Amino acid sequence: MASKRDYYEVLGLKKGATDDDIKRAYRVLAKKYHPDVSSEPDAETKFKEVQEAYDVLSDSGKRATYDQFGHQGSPFGDFGGAGFEGFGGFSDIFSQFFGGGARQQRQYDTGPQRGDDLERVMTIDFMEAVRGTKKTVKVDIDDACPTCHGSGAESSADVETCGRCHGDGHVNVEQRTMFGTMRTQQVCPVCGGAGKTIKKRCQTCNGRGRVKNTKTVDVNIPAGVDNNMSLKVAGYGNGGTKGGPQGDLYLSFRVRPHKVFKRQADDIVLEVPITVIQAVLGANVEIPTIYGDVNLKIPAGVQHGTVLRMRDKGVANVRTGRKGDQHVVVQLTTPKNVSSQEKKLYEQLEKLEIKEKTSNWEKFKNLFKN
Repeated sequence: MASKRDYYEVLGLKKGATDDDIKRAYRVLAKKYHPDVSSEPDAETKFKEVQEAYDVLSDSGKRATYDQFGHQGSPFGDFGGAGFEGFGGFSDIFSQFFGGGARQQRQYDTGPQRGDDLERVMTIDFMEAVRGTKKTVKVDIDDACPTCHGSGAESSADVETCGRCHGDGHVNVEQRTMFGTMRTQQVCPVCGGAGKTIKKRCQTCNGRGRVKNTKTVDVNIPAGVDNNMSLKVAGYGNGGTKGGPQGDLYLSFRVRPHKVFKRQADDIVLEVPITVIQAVLGANVEIPTIYGDVNLKIPAGVQHGTVLRMRDKGVANVRTGRKGDQHVVVQLTTPKNVSSQEKKLYEQLEKLEIKEKTSNWEKFKNLFKN
């Protein structure tokens, strides 16, 4: 008996993948190998393999057991030492392996199917993210064929119940094994699980039921979005099959950094340079904010690195609307080049301060004496 592939390998993932990684990989592969739409060789077998891997890895309990024991010894893999915890009794065991018991085999859904969701990454500027903006988005989708409305047939008269599975979408297959006769269900090889066959395919979509289409939508991006946040745009995913509803579009944001403003959660941090005179005497200065310039009082005697808070001048929280603060970090700057007149003024200041400076220096040195 051929050994099963590792479930993480089936989904193209590594052990430790997040739930979102697993869901995203499953969506892509299920779409690629679904028997209704795939032209890949062995699409049916690959689809079942992907489905089995997802059923295990998307369940936290099953995944933990699989991570510990692998296929051997797991209740959902090959026979092994972990027993039959996943089956719920001997009647279910015989139902699974010998065709008996009370458990009903899974019925394949041949009715309307909702379209797949789509994910797109959108890069926006810093100010667009903190203030909010409106963007026009173009998205390429698989839409329901306008000619056959998703049936894949030239007309309704060209759709027939599958003669192999009689509309069930699956067939029973028996195999003789050392344990007896094993009965399993497989996707019908004739209709691919649809339960119906098409005599004459739609010329527009060649029987796929879907066509490539480009849709345009105006998206209102709320103020406060940040990196990796997502926005749902309902009804702009892939079209459904057999009359099913449209999927949704999920926009994931990437925000370009600003040259001056730095964001910390809902707060803004801004470094502001001031002169020595402004630091000594204090000043009123115009400070840039994400909402425009605002007057801020710099207190006399402010020190380098002091942080002054400007309340409600930060980013509006995307969920609550409550605004953060802006933190102004004072950066004291000293002139590199001074005129002779300025130099004289600084020398006069030095003479006035020399007594206080000497006293402070003596206090500092005394700290090191026993």
